[in-house]
Amino acid sequence: MKRFLLPTLLSVAFFISVSAHAAPPTTEEALKDRILGDPNAPITMIEYSSLTCPHCRQFHTEILPKIKKNYIDTGKVKLIYRDFPFDQLGLLATVMARCAPLKRYFGFIDVLFQKQADWSRSQDPFGELSRIGKLGGLNPSDFDACLKNQELIDGLVEKRLEGQKKFDVNATPTFIIDGDHKIVGSQPYEEFEKVFSQKAK
Repeated sequence: MKRFLLPTLLSVAFFISVSAHAAPPTTEEALKDRILGDPNAPITMIEYSSLTCPHCRQFHTEILPKIKKNYIDTGKVKLIYRDFPFDQLGLLATVMARCAPLKRYFGFIDVLFQKQADWSRSQDPFGELSRIGKLGGLNPSDFDACLKNQELIDGLVEKRLEGQKKFDVNATPTFIIDGDHKIVGSQPYEEFEKVFSQKAK
């Protein structure tokens, strides 16, 4: 059995702070946009991402921390995260994250990307995801119930279709900044910085 090592101090603090299982959100709550940063930030960046996408992992582990430090944490940009799973395993991980308590969502996303190679290549991905969920305060029975929630599954698929129709999203990660600027792929930090600077003028 592989030993589960938490990859970042943020993730360590996230899991240590969990003292008991918490009830999962309702279907309506689970389908709402997840926002990182000040909801009133002047610049909005929508991210369409898949938890099994290696380029999405690269963005979250290498690029997003810089954006978060310089733009999100300073109130200049808010990130709206929208799931765009490309496969059944990506959908499985998406459901788990969406069933996590709302305040822990981005902590789950962080760990899922950091440990992507472990759970996505496991012979028992459900077991690996369930274990991550349990460490984060998600009861395995709640995870199982969410996987049987067809309304939730249909809602996640519908949101993916909305991204395709509205913004012509067909690859991950794709970023829509203030509704009129698209960045496709895990581009260098400087590419995002350039767009944010233009938008701030």
